[in-house]
Amino acid sequence: MSIVVKHLTKYYGEQAAVDNISFEAKKGEILGFLGPNGAGKSTTMKIITTFIPSTEGHVEVCGLDIEKNSIEVRKKIGYLPENNPLYLEMYVKEYLFFIAKIYKLTNIKERVEEVIQQVGLQKEQHKVIGALSKGYRQRVGLAQAIIHDPEVLILDEPTSGLDPNQLDEIRGLIKKIGQEKTVMLSTHIMQEVEAICDRVIIIKNGRLVANETAKNLQSDTETQVIYVEFDGAITKNQLRKITSVKKVEVVDKNCFILETSLEIDARKTIAEYAQKENLLILTLRKEEKSLEAVFKSLTQ
Repeated sequence: MSIVVKHLTKYYGEQAAVDNISFEAKKGEILGFLGPNGAGKSTTMKIITTFIPSTEGHVEVCGLDIEKNSIEVRKKIGYLPENNPLYLEMYVKEYLFFIAKIYKLTNIKERVEEVIQQVGLQKEQHKVIGALSKGYRQRVGLAQAIIHDPEVLILDEPTSGLDPNQLDEIRGLIKKIGQEKTVMLSTHIMQEVEAICDRVIIIKNGRLVANETAKNLQSDTETQVIYVEFDGAITKNQLRKITSVKKVEVVDKNCFILETSLEIDARKTIAEYAQKENLLILTLRKEEKSLEAVFKSLTQ
């Protein structure tokens, strides 16, 4: 295993930011690390990358104990923190040369050019970092994280500030990197998790509440989701009266997402109700429960 976390705990005073969590990540796996703000995601990542010490527990990276071999561990990790600290007065290419020298790379010129190509900084490489947009600064942060060809890549909100085209490019790059390395990424974008992550870990108040594939999380539920569109006006309160309906969410005018129990096929009872109320149903179908809905149910 590239990352092994056992009973990890981190206290700030009397508050447990991370509370006895355990998980593993293997080579060739992209692990989505999710949780609401303040759940302990960034703290966990900072511990794994040896930026801060844990209070209790044990962490290994590529078979190395992070406390006993912190310098060796850092050589094996590429890290993009959430706030992406950069030297804004330096030029992009100058900064990447600087980082490459810190890692004592031997083929610095070739490697810098390769990484610039990888993250799409060709047109920006001769600009001052402070003059770049937030999206391009993210690319510089990702470039410094991969420049030494690490075995493990830890990314805290890596696509923050990117436009849709940049999102696709960076997601594609992360997915490609994840074929050969271990990637652990934190994000609030559920579509990103569904698109590129092999497995999902969700933490709440510092505690682990899920560790599964996204598909299994979406199917492992006690409710079913129904999408329905009527030709006339109907209220949420009216829909809540239908047998087996537990939750109603408005999508658009006369369009709703209903969360129902699994005991019966709710489509039948919805159709019967519509007939009774002289309403025409334009659309009625079962939906796969979204990862966002699963996330909310586990963390709210």
